[in-house]
Amino acid sequence: MPDDTRARQRTGTGLGVLLALVLGAVLLTALPGDENREGDCRARTVTSWAADRGVTDEFARYGDDASRADDWTGGDGTHSVRLPDGRVLWLFSDTFLGQVHRPPNPVGESYAWRDTTAPMVRNSAVVMDDGRLKRTLPAPMFADPAPGQWRWPVAARVEPRSPGSSEQVVRVVLWTRTTGAHPWIYGVPTATEVATLSLPGLRLEGITRILDQRRVKDPARRVLFGTTALTHDDDWTYVFGGNDARAAARPASDAYVARVPRGRLADPAAWRYWDGERWSIPSHMKPVLGDGERKGVGSAFAVARDGGTYVLFTMAAGTEGLTTIASYWACSPTGPWHGPGKGFSPPLPEQRAGVAAYNPQVHPAISRGRLVLSYDVNWLDASGGAAAQANLSRNVSLYRPRFVTLRLGPG
Repeated sequence: MPDDTRARQRTGTGLGVLLALVLGAVLLTALPGDENREGDCRARTVTSWAADRGVTDEFARYGDDASRADDWTGGDGTHSVRLPDGRVLWLFSDTFLGQVHRPPNPVGESYAWRDTTAPMVRNSAVVMDDGRLKRTLPAPMFADPAPGQWRWPVAARVEPRSPGSSEQVVRVVLWTRTTGAHPWIYGVPTATEVATLSLPGLRLEGITRILDQRRVKDPARRVLFGTTALTHDDDWTYVFGGNDARAAARPASDAYVARVPRGRLADPAAWRYWDGERWSIPSHMKPVLGDGERKGVGSAFAVARDGGTYVLFTMAAGTEGLTTIASYWACSPTGPWHGPGKGFSPPLPEQRAGVAAYNPQVHPAISRGRLVLSYDVNWLDASGGAAAQANLSRNVSLYRPRFVTLRLGPG
């Protein structure tokens, strides 16, 4: 069993080191042939980075707060979106609720801990206001679509309710997965959906299925969209996705891209998929990145724009894949992608042995002129199940996002 497969417990905890530790990352850019209106596209790479203790410590403070028994104490699959009133909505996949206890813990270690009976839900949403995490919305935010299936939230955008409308809503892209046998121990990819939330109340209005993949017989070829999304100047939202080829023992998975008119993310008829030459129907889509070997993506990767260049963030390949983030760059969402550049290893918890970093995500919602990137942390345990959950509960800092601030320079 590969290391990235062991990185997440078989109980389902985590968006999936398996999904995120594959070589991937992908970024959004202007259309091929379009004039780049934000400056020249130049090779870019990470030239320096620093731990962002402020945001990391805020999640630790909120998660350790024992005043409530039904709020967030840890999770992964970290995504964020800034709301029109300035609040930030944080979205998570598998999430621990309950209470956190102060050290010493039952085994004598000096880490804050939670009971192994603490509830876990498949997704959650936490509201931040003025830099402080305030409350967890009733969880799970997005109910299971059917027995044996669940939803993980990924990219979210604020957009008009319909093109030209003055009313805004939040659209959240969801991955639907179904319980499966090895190697699909983190679920078989099933469908991409989009949820609509009202503003300002964040009430769930409905969920629309965008791309059903159940007819694709080989689960490794099924594509889920929404690992990252960007609304471009030309009123298109570009949404990226990947397949799960890595789970089927391929060295790398492939990245795909779709585009949707602004205000129509919840309209499946409005989605168009890149087929190698033009925007087309789902059955014609082709990868924009991935050679099945050295280059490729997983189902969780990130995007940032630096002037006219789009920079890709991914966990590095090979033995560094559990600790090191690498970058790619391109001038178009359809490629070609160049890299990987020199990687960097962000801080891991003090209890470093047996710990993995994964799922790098950028957060314009809190950047304020900086480039802020989060990464999730999980426990590596080949036995999975109760043993893995016990390790996460014994040290609650292991299953929370961490943040770094990056500087980009010539590649």
